Amino acid sequence: MTDPHTDTTEWKNPLRDRQDLRLPRIAGPGGMVIFGVTGDLARRKLLPAIYDLANRGLLPASFALVGYGRRDWTREEFAEYVRQAVESGARTPVREEVWQRLVDGIHFVQGAFDDDAAFDRLADTLAQLDQSRGTAGNWAYYLSIPPDSFPSVCHQLDRAGLAESSGDNWRRVVIEKPFGHDLESAQELNQIVNSVFPEKSVFRIDHYLGKETVQNILALRFANQLFEPLFNANYIDHIQITMAEDIGLGGRAGYYDGIGAARDVIQNHLIQLMALIAMEEPVDFSPEHLQAEKIKILRATKPVQPLSKTTARGQYTEGWQGSHHVRGLREEEGFDPNSTTETYAACTLKVNSRRWAGVPFYLRTGKRLGRRVTEIALVFKTPPHLPFANRTTESLGANSMVIRVQPDEGVLMRFGSKVPGSTMEVRDVNMDFSYSESFTEQSPEAYERLILDALLDQASLFPTNEEVELSWKILDPVLEYWARRGTPDQYPAGTWGPASSDQMLAREGRAWRRP
Repeated sequence: MTDPHTDTTEWKNPLRDRQDLRLPRIAGPGGMVIFGVTGDLARRKLLPAIYDLANRGLLPASFALVGYGRRDWTREEFAEYVRQAVESGARTPVREEVWQRLVDGIHFVQGAFDDDAAFDRLADTLAQLDQSRGTAGNWAYYLSIPPDSFPSVCHQLDRAGLAESSGDNWRRVVIEKPFGHDLESAQELNQIVNSVFPEKSVFRIDHYLGKETVQNILALRFANQLFEPLFNANYIDHIQITMAEDIGLGGRAGYYDGIGAARDVIQNHLIQLMALIAMEEPVDFSPEHLQAEKIKILRATKPVQPLSKTTARGQYTEGWQGSHHVRGLREEEGFDPNSTTETYAACTLKVNSRRWAGVPFYLRTGKRLGRRVTEIALVFKTPPHLPFANRTTESLGANSMVIRVQPDEGVLMRFGSKVPGSTMEVRDVNMDFSYSESFTEQSPEAYERLILDALLDQASLFPTNEEVELSWKILDPVLEYWARRGTPDQYPAGTWGPASSDQMLAREGRAWRRP
């Protein structure tokens, strides 16, 4: 028996190594340079997100923000531009004391992406901020620019000595999609970026992965014994992943033509959602373990053949969007009326693994659809035996679990229940969990989470170059098939896509959900 007076074993406080979850993660000294700071994304999302992080106390007081662009702006004019973007787009209230602290670190450098002198001025500006603001040589470069400008910017950052870290400081690059337009271009893009920045310093933004409900997929699956045992081919009939938009192209016709719905949404957002739903439990949620499990799924995923029956694509025509009559795609300003670019895309994928053998994954996305919604629906198999008279279960459908990513974030469970009364009649009922009703704290914007993660070197929510290339390997056969088909099918605005999409599921005795 140990003598408590002579035992020299250190007493272990069980609370010592536990993280206090009430304490937020706060970025250390550093700053961010935004290329393409005058663009729509920076104005609507990035600049408001940076302010919201500062307002929540998640950025250091010495944080520096540097804009790089062609505009002939003074520091004061750029600060006013940032202020207007914050006032129109920030999620949290604009507080003057927070703004004054942030504006002290705001600077602007004028120049083109191939301008040696401008990048030399940028290097001087960052060196001065390291001294005056204490940013310690820690810089994240956000490339909110077209991919064809990546080579110029990466070369200039390398030439000016801005890419290489030394000692304890760090340099990172944040890249916006699209990550290429096919496998070959994605590989070329990755080679260009990785020739300047090591892969561990590259953060590829997929803003869907920053949404609270997407991260909740991991909590639902791996924190609950209730759900995880059912996520397999023994119980799941099929899975539908939908991202529907009720808007048209608007002013993006020039950008969108030649890209299309599949490249714009399926290759990144929807395939990433599929990987999170289908992957095995990681050892922990560190970047290397989470990414490793996603990569296993992507390696095992293939489009289902024949593509003539398992894919669908379309272009919207004029129609009614709610109470408004809207014009069709070919009448959109700046869009080529002879273009074969699709605004609706659907495909059937399979995961060659024991867990998911025989379970089709139906992915669809489109513009000018019935409503704006993103959801993942797991549709369960029907019971092998129902001990009820047929007429008592006429209104009973398949059980389902629907994870709503937007706009009404939450989880819906649909199952059968007896109708009150003297007879045994079973109908579908819903059990609905809503984020807004269950939690008082407002969910942060996706860009807030992702920008903070990039500053903290937390890469779990950022696809690696291998994930990007595997996604293109999955989608390329579909795109090549469509390229040989000519003109996409048509569907009226305000509906749920072309008839060929409904036929795609009807051949297997299934139907799309109507959210």
